[in-house]
Amino acid sequence: MIREQLSKLRERPQARVLVVGGGINGVATFRYLAMQGIDVALIERGDYSQGASGASSHMIHGGIRYLENGEFRLVHESVQERNSLLEIAPHYVKPLQTTIPIFSTFSGILSAPTRFLTHKSGKPTERGAALIKAGLIMYDVFAGIGGRNTPWHTFKSGKAARADLPKLRNDVKYTATYFDASVHNPERLTLDVLREGLDAHQSARASNYIELTGVDGGTAKLRDVLTGEEFDFDAGVIINATGAWVDLTNKELGRETKWTGGTKGSHIVLDHPELLEATGGREIFFEHEDGRVVLIYPMLGRVLVGTTDLEHDMNEPAVCTDEEVQYFFDLIRHVFPTIKVNEQDIVYKFSGVRPLPNHDDTAPGFVSRDYQVKETRLTDQTTMLSLIGGKWTTFRALSETLGSKALEFLGERQVQSTAGVAIGGGKNFPMNDGALSAWYAARESKASHDRLRILFERYGTRADQVMAQLGDNEQLLENTNELSVQEIAYLAKNEQVGRLIDVFIRRTNLAFRGLVTKDLVNEVAHYLADPMGWDQSQLQAEIDHSLSVLAERHGVILS
Repeated sequence: MIREQLSKLRERPQARVLVVGGGINGVATFRYLAMQGIDVALIERGDYSQGASGASSHMIHGGIRYLENGEFRLVHESVQERNSLLEIAPHYVKPLQTTIPIFSTFSGILSAPTRFLTHKSGKPTERGAALIKAGLIMYDVFAGIGGRNTPWHTFKSGKAARADLPKLRNDVKYTATYFDASVHNPERLTLDVLREGLDAHQSARASNYIELTGVDGGTAKLRDVLTGEEFDFDAGVIINATGAWVDLTNKELGRETKWTGGTKGSHIVLDHPELLEATGGREIFFEHEDGRVVLIYPMLGRVLVGTTDLEHDMNEPAVCTDEEVQYFFDLIRHVFPTIKVNEQDIVYKFSGVRPLPNHDDTAPGFVSRDYQVKETRLTDQTTMLSLIGGKWTTFRALSETLGSKALEFLGERQVQSTAGVAIGGGKNFPMNDGALSAWYAARESKASHDRLRILFERYGTRADQVMAQLGDNEQLLENTNELSVQEIAYLAKNEQVGRLIDVFIRRTNLAFRGLVTKDLVNEVAHYLADPMGWDQSQLQAEIDHSLSVLAERHGVILS
């Protein structure tokens, strides 16, 4: 099995900093420290972005509703980071036009101050046009007066509002439209950030499928999840970036804490052309009857619907339940009453646990989405930093805050900021139609336009490096035109594939779009076996595991 990074960890089992957790925040902190010239290592017990980072709403947003929580610092930071990501990661982060359907003018004005002061949901009260208008003005100001890369919000009323999106309920009085951003492939953006960290410093190392099982002074006890082998690893700073599992991780280390209170958020993905057309190519973002802010929006030719906000036991796997599916169908009917949706339209389900702070009796929707860092001294020479909270949009800024705490303990200083530094395939990205056409034209002799498009969407401008390794005689798979035999070998060698399921969910978005078949699972497994060194029994075990994960975690049952 190709596990070069694991070999590097075992050959030199020490680093100044050990980051535990391969979600976007842990990976971004790893990148930041590597860019400072720090000897840093990272481990992840599953695959990169396997937890909440891959199970998000795929939004890069300022969090307009956080204004009601009074989290002005977070909103300001978030909209600035959103604007930055549109510039430094344009291969995956795209502008997202968002429309709010509004059914009243002044509703919510009296209850909003109560929500602001108490953070308790109470009886749901619809937010009217006046309240939403005030929030959008503030939101736009936070995004910047000049040099913006997103338009200012607009309002429509009466017939104009209903003509804008004809399938909306006929009692819509207004629509408010503004821009945020979406991340079309969060798992691949995480991999790009990881690659940047590995390339930033020769001592940087990172491996998935490695778990932290304990700590003895400054020595971490590590276990290879795939083989069961154990080894020790020394570090001066251990960063616990395990998200909603922070308390469970600390408990394993004999340092029991009660800092987190994550809530489960589920989503469904629909293959539904009528609903896709009804969205008008934009996110529909609104308050459901229970007061929960929910969303419907097009992505990758499908429609993503979410999300719930439910208390969750971290000892149990997070899965989308039948009750949540019915909730999603209800919210679709709430705004698009004439559109019929049923179980057969669902191609994928996913669920993750938000890494929220402990919130006691505060309603889940009002729990802070901001982040904080807790320090626990393990020995005089070793400290542990636990990250509480955090969200996708602010991963770059968060990584500098968390990484700077580690630098402070080590007696080091920042030598380079990550602000404005392009990420992976976002470097030299063609930012308009003319530049994009020129990019394709310059490579038309290397592959068909369809193949170039797939590689460009998957890797951004790094597609050139990938194509150089794939060679001139690619053999596309029989069961999809989106993968080749050569690319499977490339993924195994260069992107730390540990299990077969990684290919379908986190190295490509085939599962998300409902394009995985049993024949495809068997075919990819066949071509992955050689570079991974699997014998026949391991090959069959990986096929069975993939089919099980797709069915039990994502509602994809392949016959």
